[in-house]
Amino acid sequence: MAASPEDLPLSGITVISLEQAVAAPLATRQLADLGARVIKVERPGGGDFARRYDTTVHGESSYFVWLNRSKESLSLDLKSEHGRRILEQLLAGADVFVQNLAPGATTRMGFGTEALAARFPSLIPCSVSGYGTSGPWADRKAYDLLVQCQTGLVSLTGSPDEPARVGISIADIAAGMYAYSGILTALFTRATTGVVRAVEVSLFEALAEWLSQPAYYTRFGGAQPPRVGTQHATIAPYGAYTCADGEDVLFSIQNEREWTALCEDILEAPGLVDDPRFATGSARVARREQLNAIVSERFAESDSGEVTKLLDEAGIANAGVNDIDGFLAHPVLAGRNRWRDVRIPGGTAVPALLPPVDLAGSSPRMDPVPALGEHTERILAELGHSTADICALRAQHVL
Repeated sequence: MAASPEDLPLSGITVISLEQAVAAPLATRQLADLGARVIKVERPGGGDFARRYDTTVHGESSYFVWLNRSKESLSLDLKSEHGRRILEQLLAGADVFVQNLAPGATTRMGFGTEALAARFPSLIPCSVSGYGTSGPWADRKAYDLLVQCQTGLVSLTGSPDEPARVGISIADIAAGMYAYSGILTALFTRATTGVVRAVEVSLFEALAEWLSQPAYYTRFGGAQPPRVGTQHATIAPYGAYTCADGEDVLFSIQNEREWTALCEDILEAPGLVDDPRFATGSARVARREQLNAIVSERFAESDSGEVTKLLDEAGIANAGVNDIDGFLAHPVLAGRNRWRDVRIPGGTAVPALLPPVDLAGSSPRMDPVPALGEHTERILAELGHSTADICALRAQHVL
């Protein structure tokens, strides 16, 4: 059973977020998981455009359902003076302000980092941008695939004949994770020293950090790692091989003990252990095609169950190659009780994964995904607005 916010580590922390898409919503959802109150400010009529990415989850977007549980939705037109006054009221009682609007949008509204520091000295602002808030590309919009292209990730992913995007929003996820950890660090710093530090994360620089290994390899090796499909670009053998029953088994050789076990116990070719063609990791990578041919021939003689058993007995890490249905039915998720029901707009409950970090003695918050503007009246009432005020604001299309 999910914990109430009062029992969680971020109980008492209030986050106001002008967020859309993936990066900022991922950061704030994780804060909500830990008990923070997250008020998501959305445009009246449409809201976060991720609400309309698809309609696959009982009419709701798979992206939005993933990223927005346990939040409160306030519909507010920030182009209006009344809307900006309400945001000002919210920020006066908040601990964290997160935004990933278009470049310069919050500054033009009067809510840039410097302006906020002057008016709300205890507020931690977090800005998530495409390429940073300064520098030659500060004014450029950025989306996940654009950043995958700009960092070179697409050139590393795919088959030898064709590059490919990573199949998830990896630049957004990287930025969201760094925004989350940056906010936690800023909260800790404020609590222990009283110093308030603004947090800034860009999609480009977040994913650039994740490209550091191939960047080093390219800078000092003279050529970038090749695209090799399900093979590993710089370790061999490390990849998927087809067995006699048509199923693929992926395994990895990480050290010389495993190489010896592979040669002796599975390939049944002990002479390969010290064969100068394959005797070192670098040699095996250089002669990947020859080595793959040997492994493929052996795997084609046995079905996947037998190959898996042999690899397990040899102490070599291996796995079948799942599709998403296989992932959903994974025995680890079921055996560790990782699924919880979360309600979505309309009242339907859908399964959601628990956050991957387990805190001893604490269960994460797994509250409903909000409908657009679902909490508007309650939040405005807390700020002191009367029912008549709220009706008037609705009539003016501020809400």
